[in-house]
Amino acid sequence: MADKRDYYEVLGISKGASEDEIKKAYRKAAMKYHPDKFSNASEKEKKEAEEKFKEVNEAYQVLSDAQKKAQYDQFGHAAFEQGAGGFGGGFGGFGGAGGFEDIFSSFFGGGGSGFGGFGGGFGGSSRRSYVEPGRDLRYQVEITLEEVATGVEKTLKYKRNGKCKSCDGTGAESGSAMKTCPKCNGRGYVEVTQRTILGNMVSQMECDECHGKGKVPEKKCKSCGGTGIAKETVEKKVRIPAGIENGQKLRLDGMGEASESGGPNGDLYVIVKVKDHAIFERDEMDIMCEIPIKFTTAALGGEVEVPTLKGKKIIKIPAGTQTGKSFRMRGEGLPALRGSMVGDEIVKVVVETPIDLNEKQRELLRAFEDSLKDKNYTKHKTWLDKVKAFFKKFEK
Repeated sequence: MADKRDYYEVLGISKGASEDEIKKAYRKAAMKYHPDKFSNASEKEKKEAEEKFKEVNEAYQVLSDAQKKAQYDQFGHAAFEQGAGGFGGGFGGFGGAGGFEDIFSSFFGGGGSGFGGFGGGFGGSSRRSYVEPGRDLRYQVEITLEEVATGVEKTLKYKRNGKCKSCDGTGAESGSAMKTCPKCNGRGYVEVTQRTILGNMVSQMECDECHGKGKVPEKKCKSCGGTGIAKETVEKKVRIPAGIENGQKLRLDGMGEASESGGPNGDLYVIVKVKDHAIFERDEMDIMCEIPIKFTTAALGGEVEVPTLKGKKIIKIPAGTQTGKSFRMRGEGLPALRGSMVGDEIVKVVVETPIDLNEKQRELLRAFEDSLKDKNYTKHKTWLDKVKAFFKKFEK
């Protein structure tokens, strides 16, 4: 038993976890290794999932029982090893691996929930039903950058396979009783034998007659044909938090499709698409924009009106501002998805050169140019000095 993992570690909980926390952790871990998630997996992956499921159930059997938990807390795995006097002689004292199915049944409404699908189950015990969750759905919603800044509530409208309202999902006509499925004899699954180079391999599949329930109606519901499922249109309001990133997903538990085998509904994943903005670009929490300014404003200085996500702001342009100069406006960006931090708005100015000048304007500009000295063009003078030094290398 030296290679056994700590039971608390298996369930992902602390040693002081409450009974409710232990149950929640078990449910989450058990669903993670549900056979339906591995139906298309390799044999190696199925085997690994089976071992994980056994490990999860073994941990839960101990930690959910006050007496066994106390023994484990004191002695660790040694408390249940063969020969550990007074502690029940190993996991046979827990009812064997087949007892795992009873635990799973109490959580998910059907013994074993299909885990025999790994090839014989845990100890070959029989099951009464094969429960699988409904299908997950995806829905894309578009929001603006302004809505990212504030958060927004959206109403989603979509179609799904839901529980039939006529029979309340049972698949039976009103007043009709349920009977044991004749195809699977109430087990919820059928065994399929396949020939391989290693010999005959027996696998288990959900019964297509009762869809894993183990029972079928004596008279099928006319509305859904006995499936318990019917098409429906759903409207759901969802709050999209401020600061959300493009492509992020929100999960709405139980808003996916209904299960044909009596399991829980699937989930709805809302994929958020942030529309491109006409003015701003986003860089995480910061937003950026580029604004043109007149060359006279750049030379003389002045004030420029700048758009923000909250309205207009005025920034001061210092005299002598060059193209590409950036100004940071603190707190005018986007909020963090978590926490209280807020990004900035970064404004980059581009000095615009006037075009379509008339002759008088040209003369004025020439006269203005003639009045300028090298000190008025520090970058130009520095550049000329570098060029002269470069060409000197080629002089003989």
